[in-house]
Amino acid sequence: MSVHSTSDDRDKVVTRLHPQLRRELTIRAATVGVAVQDAVTEGILAWRQAAGPLTTVDTARGASFSTYVPSELYRNFRAECSERGIQYTQGLAQSIRLWLDRNPLPQRHRAGAGPRRIALGNQKGGVGKTALSAGIAAALAESGFRVCLVDFDPQGHLTRQLGHAHVPIKGPSLTKAMVGEGGGHDLREILIRIEGPGLADRLHLLPACTDGFLLDAKLVTSREVRVKETALERALAQLEADYDFVVVDCPPSLGYAMDTALYYVRTREGGDGSGIIIPVQAEDSSADAYELLREQIDSLCDDLDVEIADLGFIVNLFDSRKGFVVKSALEGWESIGTPPVLAVVPDLKDQREAVRMKLSLLTHAPDSEQAELMRTIARRIAP
Repeated sequence: MSVHSTSDDRDKVVTRLHPQLRRELTIRAATVGVAVQDAVTEGILAWRQAAGPLTTVDTARGASFSTYVPSELYRNFRAECSERGIQYTQGLAQSIRLWLDRNPLPQRHRAGAGPRRIALGNQKGGVGKTALSAGIAAALAESGFRVCLVDFDPQGHLTRQLGHAHVPIKGPSLTKAMVGEGGGHDLREILIRIEGPGLADRLHLLPACTDGFLLDAKLVTSREVRVKETALERALAQLEADYDFVVVDCPPSLGYAMDTALYYVRTREGGDGSGIIIPVQAEDSSADAYELLREQIDSLCDDLDVEIADLGFIVNLFDSRKGFVVKSALEGWESIGTPPVLAVVPDLKDQREAVRMKLSLLTHAPDSEQAELMRTIARRIAP
């Protein structure tokens, strides 16, 4: 069907697309910087010019999709679908598939610049830091970046949420590499490829090991670590050449381990976009926790003469039904201005279901509101 739009001589096109195809279109258009309506228009033009029949596209289990295309082009396209003996829905799906094939994900590798290092940190538990780390990392990978997701929390919630076990206590681990007990092991030996539609081979997990509980003590006592703040950087150096982003799910503490994570995401010479994202909730205890974290960041910057960029807050698990307390707290976070609020993520069932299913959010519920917000955050930190 079509609804004529006189404002720009375009018709509103309403059809049904397979969710995966619609998702690919939305993500690809955002990634290459093209409006969805323009991508569909280009696809229709390419479809009309294509010689010979095109491959049939799966249109079963379609979901509602709408956009605008030039009116005359739309009328001619409908007529040509009839002439070719195919349904209009199939013709539009072929057009979108054609545009996707002609506009692959761009080469987004940060050759020579090193990866951008992003920490998600807050010593307050229960703010959803782990889920956000996984969601943002998956969104970055989905848009074409190579991402290493580091489970730096000894509790290992991230590793288990993604359906994997901790690495054996006697084997190689990040902790051993940090304190000089690695025995020559390469951390690439324990990396885990995270599967999911649109991720290809771009998202890897460096899993947790329970020896992480000993990290703070080992950082203080190990002779191998002359400057404890550099331990995480030195351990991850062997991996960095393979990635565009390293996303670190930090421990819920203000100890030495957190110092190493903060130092790792410091701003390098010339600025590299690294920094910390701070997940919070719309409540007073999150504000109190942020003050303590802010003191730790400022103290580390003063002691080591470095800069650590605050990339922004994510107000997570937001539920407006809780009334004045959460709404006024949200206003408080937004009033800070710098760093900005990157997103307000509602408290919905999709993420909890993803954790129960041992899948990433973007795999379990790729079209959910929470998944779209993960993509929004990824675009804000990687424009």
